[in-house]
Amino acid sequence: MKFYLFLIITIILFGNAFSQNNEKNIEDIHSFMNQWHKNVAKFQFEEYFNKMSPDGVFIGTDAIENWTIPEFKKFAKPFFDKKKTWDFKPLERNIYISDNNNFAWFDELLNTWMGICRGSGVLKKKNNEWKIVHYVLSVSIPNDDIKKVIELKKVNDSLILTEFNN
Repeated sequence: MKFYLFLIITIILFGNAFSQNNEKNIEDIHSFMNQWHKNVAKFQFEEYFNKMSPDGVFIGTDAIENWTIPEFKKFAKPFFDKKKTWDFKPLERNIYISDNNNFAWFDELLNTWMGICRGSGVLKKKNNEWKIVHYVLSVSIPNDDIKKVIELKKVNDSLILTEFNN
């Protein structure tokens, strides 16, 4: 009987510790991502890119925008230098954390100069610090407008498909 009581208490304590650790990670990730968005809006090049893993990937809204971090830095640097970066305001964010607390993935709805966009990504914790290893930005399109958008991008899509078929 004492063994079972000990076992139940242990399970409750570990479950509570896991839950608190998970909640702390979620809070940390919200703050981390909010700060990342603020860094770019405030032209803070080093701070923005220091939140990304050097071996990470940034996928933009254009089909050709699949950048390594060095490529994305090269693309973004002139915008930072001219103080003409982007300012994305998170509206909502869902965060999911791996069992070992070393990986997290998320999706977020953003208010941007392009209207409502969706961001999603993967974070990795290394040396007790979160880093973005994969980020995808996409423009949200209302279902009722998708046919218009398909028509608008038909020519560009055909050029890209030609490149892939050669």
